[in-house]
Amino acid sequence: MSQFKFIKYTEENRTATITMNRPELYNALNAEAKVEIVQAIREANKNNQVHSIILTGEGKAFCTGQDLNDRSVQVDNATIDLGHTLQTEWNPLVTAIRDSKKIVLAVVNGVCAGAGISVAIACDLIVSKPAVKFVGAFSKLGLAPDAGSTYIFSRALGYQKTMEFFLMGEALTSEELHTAGLINAISEDPMAKAQEYAMTINGLSPLSTEMIKKNIKAALDSNYNESLERETYAQRFLGNSADYKEGLTAFLQKRKPNFTGN
Repeated sequence: MSQFKFIKYTEENRTATITMNRPELYNALNAEAKVEIVQAIREANKNNQVHSIILTGEGKAFCTGQDLNDRSVQVDNATIDLGHTLQTEWNPLVTAIRDSKKIVLAVVNGVCAGAGISVAIACDLIVSKPAVKFVGAFSKLGLAPDAGSTYIFSRALGYQKTMEFFLMGEALTSEELHTAGLINAISEDPMAKAQEYAMTINGLSPLSTEMIKKNIKAALDSNYNESLERETYAQRFLGNSADYKEGLTAFLQKRKPNFTGN
């Protein structure tokens, strides 16, 4: 879409692909780039012909976090407020990914650093090239991890390993994060693998995938009884959908279902 300056956006075979397009800066994001990604996610969510979203980076990096040339984060700016930058730029970006009705797949094509890690792990599925380095170097800048990375990493890696990662600033590889359960697959051609996932997702009921995503997210933030209640609500809602009737009919007729999102 021509209105985007810092990203590329395409729609094909029911999948929207968003490509962060600042390869000369290893896809470090300024304020405008973050806004464009959010706009693209919203655009994809409004299109009933789009059932999944792929997010990736142009060139050698997925995303290296904040563009430090952005005036709003420079130390010579008398009004610098990194909390404001988080509230108005980074948090809306990762929230847009997490709240997307459509499944968002990250294709990590190269180094992922700083808040770029938060962007990747906000996605629902992650496919990475081998030996990609994930660098949480906040402590070396006198900062703390942000944009949701504290929450996600502590639950995946545990307290001590998360402390080591963010304090020491040493990279973790895609293989290590795959072992920890943060990455779904490692492939020499991560885009092709993500497109395989997308093809499967695109053939499912949009209502079903939306509810599965909502319930898994809620389960991480709730207790067991709350999770049971959400599951009950979701199943009652889905059981009354046209997609469930089509899925059941197709199963009994031994054919592929044709889901419509109704």
